[in-house]
Amino acid sequence: MTTAYDVPPGLLIERASALLKQAGTVSPPEWAPYVRTGVHTEKAPEGPEWWWTRLAAVLRKVYVLGPIGSERLAAEFGGKRDDGSAPYHPGRGSRAVIRECLQQLEVLGYVTKAEAKGRRVTPAGQKFLDNLSHQILLELAAKNPELTKYARAK
Repeated sequence: MTTAYDVPPGLLIERASALLKQAGTVSPPEWAPYVRTGVHTEKAPEGPEWWWTRLAAVLRKVYVLGPIGSERLAAEFGGKRDDGSAPYHPGRGSRAVIRECLQQLEVLGYVTKAEAKGRRVTPAGQKFLDNLSHQILLELAAKNPELTKYARAK
């Protein structure tokens, strides 16, 4: 069976974000156009689609690394903080964005709280990502020879 581990993350996140947006059950909060995504960024994201991309990326991270908390997810979505002439240091991503994404994924039923360990993916969330991974593998493995390395022998 194809899982989220078997396909490139970029393709999976792109397709999942399109499906989450198309479903229309969640929407970005009112502060989303103005918020920075972490201390390592200078401005808010420019594209209007960034919220669903982050939602899909958080779902995949919880699938792969779960159970995981908002603090560790913020570190995963962080980057290099530019302090001028000082050396670069790691900066964390916005925990407010992470928490809002996790809350919206809980409303969808894709993520649930683990006992004092953060969040983990539910069977519905696992089914969503696994089915999407299987579709990606079937559609693209024949067209793109690079993706054949992700195909498992059945």
